[in-house]
Amino acid sequence: MSLEIRHVTASEFTDWARALDTGFLRPPTSSDEVVAGRLADADLARTQGAFDGGRCVGTFRSFAQELTVPGGAVLAADAISNVSVTATHRRRGLLSRMMATDLAAARERGDVVATLIAAEYPIYGRYGFGPAAAITEWEIDVPRSGRDPRWSGPAGGGSIELVDAADVRKLGPDLHDRFRRSRPGAISRPERWWRVETGEEPSPFPRTEPYFAVYRAGSGEVEGLVQYTADRHWGDRKQPLNTLSVAGLIALNPTAERALWEFVWSVDWITTVRTGYRAPDDLLPEFLPDPRAARVVTSADFLWVRILDTVRALEARTYAVPGTLVLEVHDAAGLAGGRFRLETAAAGAAGAGACAATCAPTTDTADITLDVRELASLHLGDASAVRLAALGALAEERPGAAAFADTLFRTARRPWCPDIF
Repeated sequence: MSLEIRHVTASEFTDWARALDTGFLRPPTSSDEVVAGRLADADLARTQGAFDGGRCVGTFRSFAQELTVPGGAVLAADAISNVSVTATHRRRGLLSRMMATDLAAARERGDVVATLIAAEYPIYGRYGFGPAAAITEWEIDVPRSGRDPRWSGPAGGGSIELVDAADVRKLGPDLHDRFRRSRPGAISRPERWWRVETGEEPSPFPRTEPYFAVYRAGSGEVEGLVQYTADRHWGDRKQPLNTLSVAGLIALNPTAERALWEFVWSVDWITTVRTGYRAPDDLLPEFLPDPRAARVVTSADFLWVRILDTVRALEARTYAVPGTLVLEVHDAAGLAGGRFRLETAAAGAAGAGACAATCAPTTDTADITLDVRELASLHLGDASAVRLAALGALAEERPGAAAFADTLFRTARRPWCPDIF
């Protein structure tokens, strides 16, 4: 029988979930409770399956998301997840067909960008996605860090408080909403995220119950949250050699951030801290008296973005300086290509030192030429146009245009997406 791609029905969802778990090398059979939770969270109108006869051999799902851009605006995003093709059906164009269907629907719906976390690097560039926010993970040698063993709590009237899962479900969503609007690259979290992370709803992945701690400012306001687990390992000489693993840490300001990290590495019996995925320019190493105690163990691309509406994407963010740049954008899928004139100007409403933008199609001579995937990498401020030009991924049509593009697009802090989806 011919391969068929269609939206999945509720009665087919268990088979779809089996194909997904098979593709991600997880046990192929999930509990009824886990499948029911996935189904309740899925929009079946945005859940595709590839079927060979009566068996699902490919999976694809998307959902509504918001992505923060420089300046604090949020964009409507088509978040893509649960992408798999069973090993028996590779290289038959199944992903390409599902992706084309989803991106066309997202563009028609009015989404400005599409987002995903790429399991493998080479796959998504051919669909117009570019790496837009990277991550770094550190391992901290606590005894070498030089921390003050007399530390007993944050200075300045703040405090650290251990909380339970029910507290996190109450406090976390508002805290995260405030945090993510201040950090380019951060995304919205669905309500179900909090239920799964706090154990109220079963997780499709093996889970160790975590500890949660919050930082409260002197006013009593919660300004930071950390989630962590710890192992239990003692050496031959009856000395603790335990590792604390941070599953997530968000904070509204450096004071809260520092206080939570100081708490983390002061936990008794902990000799190693794994930080989880952080921004590449995270403040963490410099919080340590000896930053060399923080060893990089992971450094990689993370959030990938696909521009669906060039005008709205470029107009949504702010820029560092006033000026004009004409971009020739190539898009093989025909979704966001064209020649565009980007003009930035100081605007009080955009904040001190920030410039608002207008963007429109133009027939003016292009200053730079690039593919839509490179535009996605530039958009959140992480990539360098000069570097892309040196790599042959961007053409400078006017001398100095790439350097000016860097001045426009680059941001003081690198974008960061704390969440896998």
